[in-house]
Amino acid sequence: MRLSRYFMPVAKETPADAQIVSHKLMLRAGLIRQTAAGIYAWLPLGQRVLRNIEQIVREEQDRAGAIELLMPTLQSADLWRQSGRYDAYGPEMLRIKDRHERELLYGPTNEEMITAIFRDSARSYRDLPRTLYHIQWKFRDEIRPRFGVMRGREFLMKDAYSFDMDEAGARHSYFEQLQAYIRTFRRLGVQAVPMKAASGPIGGDLSHEFIVLAPTGESEVFYDAAFEAEDWSSHRFERGDTAGLNAFFKRLTSVYAATDETHDEARWAEVPADRQRQGRGIEVGHIFYFGTKYSASMGMKVQGRDGAEVVPQMGSYGIGVSRLMGAIIEASHDDAGIIWPEAVAPYQVGLINMRADHAGCVAAADDIYAKLGGLAGGRVLYDDRDERGGAKFATMDLIGLPWQVVIGPKGLERGVVELKQRRTGEKQELSVESALARLAG
Repeated sequence: MRLSRYFMPVAKETPADAQIVSHKLMLRAGLIRQTAAGIYAWLPLGQRVLRNIEQIVREEQDRAGAIELLMPTLQSADLWRQSGRYDAYGPEMLRIKDRHERELLYGPTNEEMITAIFRDSARSYRDLPRTLYHIQWKFRDEIRPRFGVMRGREFLMKDAYSFDMDEAGARHSYFEQLQAYIRTFRRLGVQAVPMKAASGPIGGDLSHEFIVLAPTGESEVFYDAAFEAEDWSSHRFERGDTAGLNAFFKRLTSVYAATDETHDEARWAEVPADRQRQGRGIEVGHIFYFGTKYSASMGMKVQGRDGAEVVPQMGSYGIGVSRLMGAIIEASHDDAGIIWPEAVAPYQVGLINMRADHAGCVAAADDIYAKLGGLAGGRVLYDDRDERGGAKFATMDLIGLPWQVVIGPKGLERGVVELKQRRTGEKQELSVESALARLAG
């Protein structure tokens, strides 16, 4: 994409209402624009990042055996009355009526709807286990929306729901999702630590929040550095490997990790001092087993192997897709701007022509642009504008693409271009062929 033809309204000044780094940089880099309190338009650059995050989430859900569908944003109030949550949910729920005075709501979550869909189709044990998921916009009418996409009213979320015949099966589904989440965040290039979360009235050990460490996080977190020493995503289990999954879960939960809400000072004291890590974090995912809370209240029953009726056990598994973008920026930036992990970057390479009025630079940049398009799958942003070099550098650093290729008259005379890695700041002068080979590798 040529920047001269693109829509990327960057800003030099930090908006006065932006309080945290991700909000400031997302506005300055032209990723989002606010359209109402807590509601944002996703501009082209931001949309590309959002889709990259979404695709990684989708691939790991599919790999874990979850099945994708798409549920609507509007839901019938009658469904929520069946579960008893309609009146209990609170003012965060946006309640509306259509022209026929039918009561609807803009979905803040989808437990009721997915339960009704599965209830009306599942008949026997042959229809279970199943895990269904979708990636859809949600709305929660926060009283004080703030921090940009970190605490907005409208947000994109992946929510999955598992259905099993018994608690043992539900635990297995939970462990599969736990492992899928670990793989997902690893691919996204962020360190998201699964921390024990409050289980509410259901109790038990099956509730975990995934926390990305960042100074501006809303939660205080405590964890054992031993968590970072192991590649948890490398563990592989088939659905029938109950013993293996149980051993994996036991090993994972033996490494201390908790937010301030569930922090246990006695257990924390047992962690060696040199391994104690304490800071703040941002919740980007939550997995939770809730048994028959919805299946029982909404009348779901299936026939068991022995012919008796069984109320399925359920769990829910959420990832804040749009919130993740803010969390990634909070964890990966410097004074100049964003530093995108390669897996989610809107473009892999920023190509800078230092002199748009220099025929040699234009010809060389156009040639490299064509070649890079093939090597990087078209993920090249070419700054061909007639602007000062300093402004172009500042823009590229701000939007945080992993690589920059700089073409200028002096370099051309010597047959080299400059290759810069955004994360490290390392710069190299290389021949065009060597620079292309490095980017292809």
